[in-house]
Amino acid sequence: MADQPFSLTRPALPAPSRPGLLPVIVTYLEMTAPPAREPVRRPDGDLALLRANPPTWSFYRYLYDTVGEPWLWHERRRMPRKELERSIHDPLVEVWVLHVDGTPAGYAELDRRTRETDLAYFGLIPDFIGRKLGPWLLDSAIRKAWEGGAKKLVVNTCSFDHPKALPLYQSMGFVPTRHVMREVRDPRLDGVLPRSAGPHIPITE
Repeated sequence: MADQPFSLTRPALPAPSRPGLLPVIVTYLEMTAPPAREPVRRPDGDLALLRANPPTWSFYRYLYDTVGEPWLWHERRRMPRKELERSIHDPLVEVWVLHVDGTPAGYAELDRRTRETDLAYFGLIPDFIGRKLGPWLLDSAIRKAWEGGAKKLVVNTCSFDHPKALPLYQSMGFVPTRHVMREVRDPRLDGVLPRSAGPHIPITE
């Protein structure tokens, strides 16, 4: 792992060093003051943003797995159940679930357990991508973070994520602070994720 020379633009992704590994560039961003802009317009329809307080393990895993499968989210699939429950049941961790017509459509997770409030996870269930829900959900999560007493708000996104993720964070007021290059074992090769996951990322064996 090595820090890359800083640029507002994410560096080019290198080739993997050997089969079975996936290069990934993680971009870290921060926001040091609440947004001064107007809130994002609420999309039309029957929308509700509700805190799962706390979520059950099975419901959380449904959200994490369904939102994250296209983008190779794998860390919490590997996490032992009791360890994950300790995290999501901590009162300083907030899981805000977007419902559209009564159906879960995405979520944002705020972790206040350190001095910096971390927007740990954010995303939409694939069925709801393309309906202009993402900017409103992200803006709502940002405002809830500051309303809840954040001193600084941080987030990271990586080259596995939707290509619009990094520009969206920046448009909301997050400023990139560093890029970190990593290589990870392809979770599809270990059965942590199905081989159909992350269709935009080729499997190398």
